Amino acid sequence: MHRLAPVLIWGLVAGCAISCARKEAAGPAAAAGASRALRKTVLQTDWFPQAEHGGFYQALAKGFYADAGLDVAIWPGGPGAGIKLKVTKGDADFGMSRSDDLILAVSRDMPLMMVAATLQHDPMGLMVHAESPVRAFKDLQGRVVIGNVGLTYIPFLESKYGITFEKRQNTYGLGEFLANPDVIQQCVVTNEPFFAEQHGRKVRTLSLADAGYDCYHTIFCRRQLIRAAPEVVRAFVQASIRGWRDYVENDPAPGNALILQRNREMTPELLAFSRREMIARSLVTGRPADGEDVGKLSRTRLADEINTLVQLKILPAPVPLERVMTTEFLPGANADR
Repeated sequence: MHRLAPVLIWGLVAGCAISCARKEAAGPAAAAGASRALRKTVLQTDWFPQAEHGGFYQALAKGFYADAGLDVAIWPGGPGAGIKLKVTKGDADFGMSRSDDLILAVSRDMPLMMVAATLQHDPMGLMVHAESPVRAFKDLQGRVVIGNVGLTYIPFLESKYGITFEKRQNTYGLGEFLANPDVIQQCVVTNEPFFAEQHGRKVRTLSLADAGYDCYHTIFCRRQLIRAAPEVVRAFVQASIRGWRDYVENDPAPGNALILQRNREMTPELLAFSRREMIARSLVTGRPADGEDVGKLSRTRLADEINTLVQLKILPAPVPLERVMTTEFLPGANADR
């Protein structure tokens, strides 16, 4: 990534935006609660600070977590972050992960449970050059695809469309894709297309959700935390949902200021692109006509996802939903029971 603004300027902007947001959000209730002890809580994210974490940073910047009685630390992720292990061991209270990855982890006896969704629809896809003859997933036959070769969408696509393609391990760079118009690159639609176009390449994306492989991106915690401190889980989930709704529906400046402060490789332009794509694709809010909303988890969708993993022989046997997810901590309208 390339920085497009001096660090000093953005440090001042971040400080001002965060301070202003806290004053705006505080009010008498927050002032009255300032004297009470806040429960220290850790969220381990899945990547370096970015717009795809915007709701969490918005909740932190505007004092939503403090209002809920929490002192939240947001740990950055990245390759090798070991999110599930950190949560399992109790080093972190909450983590971020795809729902298919969590289902597989639970099937291997990791004591984890999804408690809310950050994204209603999977932002992952495949990126092709604008002039590529690949127009649909069936056109991947015999092509070279750079991606995370262990992810389950690969056997899903090959099985559904009756195709095979060459897999090359993702190195989290775009060098080979930019140099070779025949190569196809796994991407997050809110991120890599921005960088490709910054390098002068016009691109298109094939969304995995459109292929029928539509995972949630979720917040999860260990089951022991649910048993021992359900009030902490409820407070964190509902403050996070409040932050996400605020981030996509109102002024994102408070959350963005924190992201820019904590990720020196981030730029305002990428934040704006990512947030715009999340809104345009209804990734956070989902489609209300389908009963989707910020944070919501559907038992039906997750049961279908489990069945798909069994059919692909990735999961040896179905995992009971009660071991995988709960809706008890979601706001009433979102608690799909």
